[in-house]
Amino acid sequence: MVHCLNFAFLFLFALLSVVLSAPVPDLQPRALSKRGYSGRATYFYVGLGNCGDTNVDADIVVALATSTYNNGAHCNQQVKITDSKGTVQYATVKDSCSTCAEGDLDMSPSLFQLFNSLDTGVFPMSWEFVDSSSNKDCN
Repeated sequence: MVHCLNFAFLFLFALLSVVLSAPVPDLQPRALSKRGYSGRATYFYVGLGNCGDTNVDADIVVALATSTYNNGAHCNQQVKITDSKGTVQYATVKDSCSTCAEGDLDMSPSLFQLFNSLDTGVFPMSWEFVDSSSNKDCN
C-alpha cells in the first residue's frame, strides 16, 4: 500500500513538472498590422452606389472588388491610395466593382485625375484601409 502511495505521489510530481515547464504564451497585446492591397486603378462614372448613396463624379470615392466589398462591410470606410510615383490620396468606399480583381480599385473620375489623366485609363497602385481620423480631408 505504501509502495502504491509513493508511486502515486511520484507520478503526480512528474506530471506537475511537465505541465509547469510548458512555455507560457505571450499575453502582451500586439499591434494589428494593416493589410495592404495592390492592383490596378480604373475609373467609372458614379451614380447610385451599392452602399446606398448617390454620388457624383466630383466626389472622391472608390468601388472595391466584389470579394473585398464583402456585402457592404466596408461602406463609408476610408482608403489610402499610393501610386508608383508616391502620390497619396484618400477616398471613401461607396460602391462595389464586379469586374475588378482582388486589390483593384475603380475610382471616381475626379479621384483618378488626382493621379493621372483619364486618357491613361489604368495605372498600378497600392492601397489600405485607414482610420478616418488619420486624414482630416476625407469626404
